[in-house]
Amino acid sequence: MDFYILLIIAAISSGTPLLFAILGGILNEKSGVINLGTEGIMLVGAVISCIVFVKTESLILAMIISLAASGLLGLIHAFLCITLRTNQIVSGLAITLFGTGLSAYIGKPVAGVALPVSVPKLRMEWLDAVPFIGRIFSNLDIFVWMSIGLAILLYLYMYKTSWGLHLKSVGDSPSTSDVMGISVSGYRYIHVIGGAMLMGLAGFYLIMVYSPNWIEGMTAGRGWIAVSLIIFARWNPLYAVACAYFFGGLDALGFRIQLQDLGIPSYFLKMIPYFSTILVLMFIGWRNRNRSSIEPKSLGIPYFREQRF
Repeated sequence: MDFYILLIIAAISSGTPLLFAILGGILNEKSGVINLGTEGIMLVGAVISCIVFVKTESLILAMIISLAASGLLGLIHAFLCITLRTNQIVSGLAITLFGTGLSAYIGKPVAGVALPVSVPKLRMEWLDAVPFIGRIFSNLDIFVWMSIGLAILLYLYMYKTSWGLHLKSVGDSPSTSDVMGISVSGYRYIHVIGGAMLMGLAGFYLIMVYSPNWIEGMTAGRGWIAVSLIIFARWNPLYAVACAYFFGGLDALGFRIQLQDLGIPSYFLKMIPYFSTILVLMFIGWRNRNRSSIEPKSLGIPYFREQRF
């Protein structure tokens, strides 16, 4: 029983940075903009958090400056894709390469420095008496609950408000939205920047909570997994919670299997979440081969005001 409880707790911890990144990607793509810069933005968010915390020992300040830095990268991506109408795939890849190189360069002075971080936990003593569930949820850190709360708020925003309907309209038919008086560029700018800030928050959690020690390239492909999980979650923030924790569990499972000393090479165990991602995408593609796509209709297509789709 303890094995499963510890595995679930590890899955939640490992899945939380994925959840932040997936939610950020959903915001981007719902507005019609693809952002493949998730990996680079997460790395910048992580290294900036580390540098600021080392100098100030303030968790809040580290988070704020990390959000600002990742938001700046989102602004650059938005300017390139929305104003200059460059190819969104190329722009996203450039952000990833830039973020990877920048984080490696500015992170050298703090590489290997252990961060004495004390993350506040939300203690729920009334859950202690509940078997199994109480041991899992009674002592999670505050950022886990923040990520779940954000998922719920984004779901309500996107599906229960007029602004969410406008966002869907901008992602599906920007020309129609423009005719209706909705600012296509404004909506896209806001959601691309906001999505990038959530990706930076993923990097912040990764280094401040999950692994408090800066290592070059420490995201280890999590940004790319988050990009693929947007499809798995069907652009729905609530589904994103389940997807993030499921793949977080696969990541944690590899470490747990190593502790059992079953003789399986660690390299194969580290492949589990990435190989599973490929299998899931193959399954989704096969299952939806004869169905109409649910992705935003104008995803990846630059909008020209004179153009009518």
